[in-house]
Amino acid sequence: MGLLSEGLTQIVIPVAAFVGIGFALLQWFLVSRVRVSVGSGDENGYKQTLIGDQEEGVDNLEVTIKCAEIQNAISIGATSFLFTQYRYLGIFMGVFGIIIFLFLGSVKGFSTKSEPCTYNVGNTCKPALANALFTTIAFLLGAFTSVLSGFLGMKIATYANARTTLEARKGVGKAFTIAFRSGAVMGFLLAANGLFVLYVSINLFKLYYGDDWEGLYESITGYGLGGSSMALFGRVGGGIYTKAADVGADLVGKVERNIPEDDPRNPAVIADNVGDNVGDIAGMGSDLFGSYAESSCAALFVASISSFGTSHDYTAMSYPLIISSMGLIVCLITTLFATDLLKIKNVSEIEPSLKRQLLISTILMTAGIGVVTYVALPSEFTLFNFGTNKVVKNWHLFSCVSIGLWAGLVIGYITEYYTSNAYSPVQDVADSCRTGAATNVIFGLALGYKSVIIPIFAIAVAIYVSFSLAAMYGIAVAALGMLSTIATGLAIDAYGPISDNAGGIAEMAGMSHEIRERTDALDAAGNTTAAIGKGFAIGSAALVSLALFGAYVSRAGIKTVDVLTPKVFIGLIVGAMLPYWFSAMTMKSVGSAALKMVEEVRRQFNTIPGLMEGTAKPDYATCVKISTDASLREMIPPGALVMLTPLIAGTFFGVETLAGVLAGSLVSGVQVAISASNTGGAWDNAKKYIEAGVSEHAKSLGPKGSDPHKAAVIGDTIGDPLKDTSGPSLNILIKLMAVESLVFAPFFAAHGGLIFKWL
Repeated sequence: MGLLSEGLTQIVIPVAAFVGIGFALLQWFLVSRVRVSVGSGDENGYKQTLIGDQEEGVDNLEVTIKCAEIQNAISIGATSFLFTQYRYLGIFMGVFGIIIFLFLGSVKGFSTKSEPCTYNVGNTCKPALANALFTTIAFLLGAFTSVLSGFLGMKIATYANARTTLEARKGVGKAFTIAFRSGAVMGFLLAANGLFVLYVSINLFKLYYGDDWEGLYESITGYGLGGSSMALFGRVGGGIYTKAADVGADLVGKVERNIPEDDPRNPAVIADNVGDNVGDIAGMGSDLFGSYAESSCAALFVASISSFGTSHDYTAMSYPLIISSMGLIVCLITTLFATDLLKIKNVSEIEPSLKRQLLISTILMTAGIGVVTYVALPSEFTLFNFGTNKVVKNWHLFSCVSIGLWAGLVIGYITEYYTSNAYSPVQDVADSCRTGAATNVIFGLALGYKSVIIPIFAIAVAIYVSFSLAAMYGIAVAALGMLSTIATGLAIDAYGPISDNAGGIAEMAGMSHEIRERTDALDAAGNTTAAIGKGFAIGSAALVSLALFGAYVSRAGIKTVDVLTPKVFIGLIVGAMLPYWFSAMTMKSVGSAALKMVEEVRRQFNTIPGLMEGTAKPDYATCVKISTDASLREMIPPGALVMLTPLIAGTFFGVETLAGVLAGSLVSGVQVAISASNTGGAWDNAKKYIEAGVSEHAKSLGPKGSDPHKAAVIGDTIGDPLKDTSGPSLNILIKLMAVESLVFAPFFAAHGGLIFKWL
């Protein structure tokens, strides 16, 4: 037993969650103070306006009210899309919940009799039917929490975008603080809600399961499945929405018509800004919640069949939850450095401030992990290791969590190096635009492939050390270590789309060039932080998937996964193909939707008199409808591919072939995801490097509208679906298939492999 008692553990976890929620509400209150006055009557159709303290003579009242109108249009568009998407997902949740119950209930013929425990030999466990029911409930809870995380993030982002624009009138430091506080609201709400719902679920399930911790934590794996399945549709649907609008707006507006980004004359501009919120905010929120839920579930399941579970040591079992609790406190302290202790004063300090967040949170969290490990774990214990028990010391687990945490920092910094225009890789890509779009594309692809090398070595080292010290449980807590500072990671990630929207609102409202320069500087740093966030998501997905793979192999009763056996090898090669099939689907979906968007934007420019002159308004609603219809229609085939593959492979080809599929998709998916995300991020920032024209080199490639700039815009447009649709969705593919396989493992072990049984 560790130093921390069970009673104290039961207090510490919910208190940390409430502290996180309280801090999020405080940040929201501070952001809300920017909207300033509430009119006594109905002003311009709004009960509340964003009319606030403004520098005299900078922008007039009319422009300020215009910001409120644009913000309202973006918020209505994003809310409408998500509600429509959630209606579809509600049907999916119900249908898939029934599938879980029927498949798992049939393992023992829907028997209500207690069964001998699989791992805790000599004891009796609850019936399979109960596990089916509670796994289904956990799935629905995870799905609901994931949807809530994405929706809250979107509402916060659409609440903060115009406030960031208005604060930019007072200086870049004020605008940065508002954007970052808003990101922190999302980060802390998501991390705290995820922790609290998981904690409550475990304690409620325990009322039925009692001492059957094996069944309890096996059913809790449904929580991770629910979270990730919603994240998949959120990421794919949101990604198709935002990139269809973005590509259409850029190709016609910037390349053909030579008008600025976010120009109000562009018919796709509202859809583009809505897309930032439904894709980059709601999608990323659900994605990282899914990673957190799955890493926690993988660690809890492996612990439940180890000495923690068999000896009923609640505090040691809750080690993953206590790490997350400590992470919330560490992230709270870290956030204060950006918003209060080390305030930024000029543009050059933005990116270093965001990078400093990563470093400070990692250093503080390392100390926090040491404290948690010392008080929560006994000095020595045993962990399940594929049929044997491995003796482990508590400092071994400290090393596992820490190496996951520091591997995340390495991935973050390497991603920043390859996607920030402050360094030579992106500058080289920008320079290649001198000779046209073709060389830009070649250089960008090469950068993406090269950027895979160091992150893969970092993941490989983390896997080797973690497995050597603490078997599969070590890998699960290493993934949790990488995600322990999720609140800070999400804050710097959400900051990007909020800043992007702020720049769009400034342009559409006709604010001064100086303000647009400030929002552009915030946006450029936001592009890099978004790439860092995707790097974290992909790196953690690799570790989470491997931990889930180990749990699946254990639960399915597979002694060894031998790649030389035909059953496994065919699964391996098919699994390695799946990321390419999935990417083809999502890229084609964006391309098809973008084609319709380009045609519509061209039609409006050609047929609406006075549109280019600014005397007539474009039809924004039609472009919003094109993006909405395309994303809802096109998200279904990629989602079906991911959800059905484990069910088909396990049922018809058996547990060994499915193990091969999981291993193959993990190995190829990580590489494709990193290269796609970084290629797109580099192309985007190469374009912004030319547009900003800060250095002599950048000035020689510009200005906007020059041939090198047009080549950079084409590269950016190609990269859009890579970095915001296919790349980020792939990390969900690899972990979702793994957690789904774990949940259905009892069914596959009992009834799977129908084809090989017939042959």
